[in-house]
Amino acid sequence: MTDEPLRVLVVDDQQLVREGLTALLELTGGVEVVGSAGDGARALELVAEHRPDVVLMDLKMPVLDGTAATARVRAEFPEVAVVVLTTYADDESIAGALAAGARGYLTKDAGRAEITMALRAAAGGQALFDPAVAARLAEAMNRPAAPPARDSLPDGLTQREAEVLGQIARGSTNAEIAAALFVAETTVKTHINNAFAKIGARNRTEAASYAQRQGLT
Repeated sequence: MTDEPLRVLVVDDQQLVREGLTALLELTGGVEVVGSAGDGARALELVAEHRPDVVLMDLKMPVLDGTAATARVRAEFPEVAVVVLTTYADDESIAGALAAGARGYLTKDAGRAEITMALRAAAGGQALFDPAVAARLAEAMNRPAAPPARDSLPDGLTQREAEVLGQIARGSTNAEIAAALFVAETTVKTHINNAFAKIGARNRTEAASYAQRQGLT
């Protein structure tokens, strides 16, 4: 077991929050805050400079938001883990962060012990989620599964577009589809627009009818 401290970068667009988190973590034994940033672009610069073990990442930030910054960190510095700490616990935010590669997701109601556990878990290759987030993930996993992949799909649909149409036929909202497929809601909207254009659907009712006829549900 190493005696090296856990090296953490704090990222939040509010200076008071950054300073508070830094002070909080520095009171925790075995944790070293190597820097802080107020937006995702600056966070990437500091990750390149300091190579922390974990980034504690806010989501809603200027210049480059936390979801995009998380994706960049995971792509460019795969050895660096990301734990999201945000006020948002909606399906779209959770799905977007996890799809980007976040290894933990906490709300700002979390205390020092919970934050520290999530950081250590992420550095060790594990995941820890806020109880409310874990409940949403469990709910998403219990939703009806997407149809199995088919060798060929009608009208030039991609497998993901077919999955989205199947979810629409089940009455799922865009947010529910995003959570079920672990993608951002904006990505779902893009798939819907592309699918509607390919099948000639003008609304969700026509799309649902098409999905049922084609056995996509």
